[in-house]
Amino acid sequence: MHRWIVTAVASLWLAGCGEPAWQTKDISGLMPPLEFELVDENGRDVEADQYLGKSTLLFFGFTHCPDVCPATLSRLEAAIGRLDESARNDIQVLFVSVDPRRDDPQTLRAYTESFGARFIGLTGDRAALDALTRRYRVTYGYGEADNDGNYAVSHSSAVFGFDERGEARVLIRDSDPMEAVVADLERLADSA
Repeated sequence: MHRWIVTAVASLWLAGCGEPAWQTKDISGLMPPLEFELVDENGRDVEADQYLGKSTLLFFGFTHCPDVCPATLSRLEAAIGRLDESARNDIQVLFVSVDPRRDDPQTLRAYTESFGARFIGLTGDRAALDALTRRYRVTYGYGEADNDGNYAVSHSSAVFGFDERGEARVLIRDSDPMEAVVADLERLADSA
């Protein structure tokens, strides 16, 4: 009987030694791996495979966004800034514009440069964007243009986190506490 108690206690102790839980939304096994064919902020055709080897954050938006995009990218910049240098160097942020009519490569580059070198602008034609947004179950849409041709674009505010192999791991929402975001970014970077 004594041996059974020792075995039970050891099993419980070992169960607690597993990988810690993600602090934002765990999407491991729920979303497909990173895959796309787009155009980068330098006008080059790129594929997801070119971004493997680093932890990747994927966010959909547009450069004329008045609030959600700059707030989300600034928040990611702040969270990444709280990591040690090694972890910071292992993270890249792919900002996918769903407004290719206004967001040409030069506009994307100017926009992402304001957040730092690890932020990379991508876009594509409507077919490429539709394929990618369907893949990750997000939507976007365009509002009516005003007299000056300006229009709003609706899009998701969530950020998808992928490990260095391109496997989906977390979904970061704007409601997640900064400490949780930092912890999960550190865990993503440590997995590389």
